Amino acid sequence: MVPVEPTLEQPPIDVELHRRLVYGDESALREAYAAYGALVRRVAVRVTQSQTAAEDVAQEVFAQLWTRPYGFDARRGSLRTWLSMLAHRRAVDWVRSEARHRRDAQADDSALHAIPDAGPGPHETVVDRERSLLLHSALAELPRSQREVVHLAYFAGRTYRQAAVELGIPEGTAKTRLRSALRKLAESLADPPDPATARGA
Repeated sequence: MVPVEPTLEQPPIDVELHRRLVYGDESALREAYAAYGALVRRVAVRVTQSQTAAEDVAQEVFAQLWTRPYGFDARRGSLRTWLSMLAHRRAVDWVRSEARHRRDAQADDSALHAIPDAGPGPHETVVDRERSLLLHSALAELPRSQREVVHLAYFAGRTYRQAAVELGIPEGTAKTRLRSALRKLAESLADPPDPATARGA
């Protein structure tokens, strides 16, 4: 790598740190974290409003600095500025990801509302009993993998993330199974037959 001369925007310490990072000097990473870790966390907290998220963002930022030090171009500005921009970008990604998770959870809740309550009420009617039987039948027709996640998410009160942990599967897999199951249940229960009509009344 061609040495970079320090500029007004690029302090000598940054040039030296960058050079050592490029050559895999772990002590340089520790020094960079000591110098700029608090700054990165402050930037992340302002965006995410979460200390926990800020710590995660800081880990990602310094992991990128360690694994891809060439991503920093010393000719374009200081390491401080580059880390701040990277922290902001990562924090925005975190906020967007959380927003997607919330939208997915709301969509799953909306699908659940279309499923009738399987529990009997004090004034249970014939139609209620038929709906309950249909629900149990529809659940029984689901693949076991989908039944498990539905049971945990809607009968045991788990989030899909918690269900994923309990089942030992990735979050994305749990979400996919849950959505597929809800879609099948909604289709099965969309138009339950009228018992009176079924009896020819």
